[in-house]
Amino acid sequence: MVKLVIDKGNSSIKYGVFDKEALIAVYSTPHCDQSQILKTIEKYKAESAIISSVVLNDDFSEIRERVAQVIILDASTRLPFVSEYETPETIGKDRLAAVAGAQALYPGSSVLIIDAGSAITYEVFVDGEIYKGGNISPGLEMRFKALNAFTDKLPLVSKDEEYNFAGRSTRQAIASGVINGMIFEIEGYRESVKQRWGINNTIISGGDSIFFVEKLKKPIFANQNLVLFGLNRILEYNA
Repeated sequence: MVKLVIDKGNSSIKYGVFDKEALIAVYSTPHCDQSQILKTIEKYKAESAIISSVVLNDDFSEIRERVAQVIILDASTRLPFVSEYETPETIGKDRLAAVAGAQALYPGSSVLIIDAGSAITYEVFVDGEIYKGGNISPGLEMRFKALNAFTDKLPLVSKDEEYNFAGRSTRQAIASGVINGMIFEIEGYRESVKQRWGINNTIISGGDSIFFVEKLKKPIFANQNLVLFGLNRILEYNA
């Protein structure tokens, strides 16, 4: 069975086509343009779909008209794991999908799941079946922008700035402070979950995952399509 999984974020729509558990195509389109998704449905003859969206009351009527089974991921959707999160109606759907993705790719394993995007999130998944919860922290770009926005004189710096560990200019000091601060934060979480739950596996996804993966201690696994794999896992579970 061919399935379509859609992850609608704040700035774009990323979607993938699965044949059973195999991801056979990945696409991205601007937020307002669903026409390409409709073409993909026709091309692959998708029989079922799941949609995760950050937009409330979004209109997916055209997709519903073309696909026999469509699941909108929300607080009532059955999950393939036990969640200890106490406010399921408030959790980001991409966070749940990332946990399901880790379950699909590393069955039976305990995993720390990191999504390095606009925010950086940490999800604790134990024994391949229990989601303990997680944490949310400002992402890389957000930290740079905050230093610029909430001070009078600090410049706006990006992750591409060259820097020494001990910055020799204000721009270097900001770049080193933000980037190394995030590295220390990530490594601190990895050590903490290892001590608390015996977790040795770490998966990182999100827009800044490739930037960080070479700077972090091994082993660490980067997967840019983790949320798509998770959506497929949830869709299969609800078939």
